[in-house]
Amino acid sequence: MHVVVTGGSSGIGLEVAKVYALRGASVSLIARNLDRLEKACSEIEKSSGGRTKVFFATADAAVCTEMSSAIMACEAAHGPCDILVASAGVVEPGWFHEQAPDLFESQWQTNFVGVVNAVRAVYAGMRSRGAGRIMIVSSAAAFIGIPAYAAYCSSKSALVGFADSLRLEAMPKGVTVGVCFPPDTDTPQLSRELESRPQEAELLMGRIKPRRPQEIAERLVSGIDRRSAHVYFTASISALGMFGALARPFVEIWYRLKLGR
Repeated sequence: MHVVVTGGSSGIGLEVAKVYALRGASVSLIARNLDRLEKACSEIEKSSGGRTKVFFATADAAVCTEMSSAIMACEAAHGPCDILVASAGVVEPGWFHEQAPDLFESQWQTNFVGVVNAVRAVYAGMRSRGAGRIMIVSSAAAFIGIPAYAAYCSSKSALVGFADSLRLEAMPKGVTVGVCFPPDTDTPQLSRELESRPQEAELLMGRIKPRRPQEIAERLVSGIDRRSAHVYFTASISALGMFGALARPFVEIWYRLKLGR
């Protein structure tokens, strides 16, 4: 079994790769930073007791040609991709009226277009073989608007429509497409994000202890095993996923009262 993980050099993606390496799967990582990729590969190989040799390729997920070339290199090394975990993502909080257009756009390019590029690179092969699993990493932020997170929330929300549409296309061909919605997770990216998260966003999101990336990875892989269409990680995220449209007006009223407006 060959598992390809984008954004696999740190955080949730790295922990997912470790889970599959322990299972004896062939693992390929794709990310932008070469140094972090090399460190991640050594970490995975060490955690698996040397049973797994990890292949890696550098690519900017937002650039279609780079992602396509990276996937081709991974498949040349380990064979066709059986499971794709599209985990690459970025978040840069900032008020919409103040955030530079390129910073807004870069989040969309990585979070949405980057996932589409990764899926496109493996999907035709999966269809032709009549087998394959795709898991897209979205966010709990897909279900509710958060102040100063317009780019992040919208790009992660768009992934839900993409995954749900593609799932119906892929179903007759034996390919499963899932999407998961992690809460705040203790990763290097979260540490950077918290430095610029405004008080108004904190008010809505609350200060909840972040989940361990290992815990999220195990639940994510379990969802792939079950071929789940949607993977939630907490009761509150499940409720938002199923009843978010009903809850949003009440959340907005509560938030307005908290702001005293």
